[in-house]
Amino acid sequence: MKVLSLAVDGLERANAEGLLTWAFQQDADVICFQDTRCSEYSLPSNDFFPDNYHAYFADNYDDAKVNGVAVYCKKMPKAIMFGLGFMDFDHLGIYIQADYDDCSIGSIMVPPAVSERGDKELKMRFLQQLGAHLQKVRNKKRDFILCGGWELAWQPRDAEESGNRLDIPGFSNEERDWLGSLYRMGYCDAFREVETDTDDYTWWPDGDDGPGVRTDTHIISDSLAPHVTQADIESEEAFSSHAAVTIDYDIVL
Repeated sequence: MKVLSLAVDGLERANAEGLLTWAFQQDADVICFQDTRCSEYSLPSNDFFPDNYHAYFADNYDDAKVNGVAVYCKKMPKAIMFGLGFMDFDHLGIYIQADYDDCSIGSIMVPPAVSERGDKELKMRFLQQLGAHLQKVRNKKRDFILCGGWELAWQPRDAEESGNRLDIPGFSNEERDWLGSLYRMGYCDAFREVETDTDDYTWWPDGDDGPGVRTDTHIISDSLAPHVTQADIESEEAFSSHAAVTIDYDIVL
């Protein structure tokens, strides 16, 4: 099973740069997009709804041009879950989950703590609720793959210039502690299961000339760790300020 994930900085804008043509050519079983900034019902053409994928979207209830996540599935899921049951956050359009027999694949967009829309307190409240949720579901008889633009970096090797800057997005002590606690309670970073390089970055918050951070990944149940066979960060095709992350798993949906 191949799963591709990308924070797109606006799906229609990214598609004008060739995103969907490229993404569908990757032949992924599941494609997860974050920060779509559109309503499913406003998408202008069938290009967004190919015959060989089932497309599902979760929009921001109040303003579809903010946030938004999507998941494209080759095999029809048994169920689609919109939101996480968080009263303060589900309306923001930041989580959608495709459920199969033994595996759930989620597309998640953690609320930003930087930029004009950023709110560090809001982000940490969401992460605290998410951590409690993931602790509760870790004993379910299913595996979880959570794909997203997490806006979190855990170790110095995941942030360029980490020794010289204190303002790297997602790299505060509070944020790093949260991510570390998640990895200690039964989850892991799928990318780091097979890749150890120190110069793999996925997001350039200050633009191409600024330092990069590796904040985009698949966070998976520990039980899936032995099934990660390959992990790639797209380094040639750029459709947003983020790079696409593709993980191969030796499992069948």
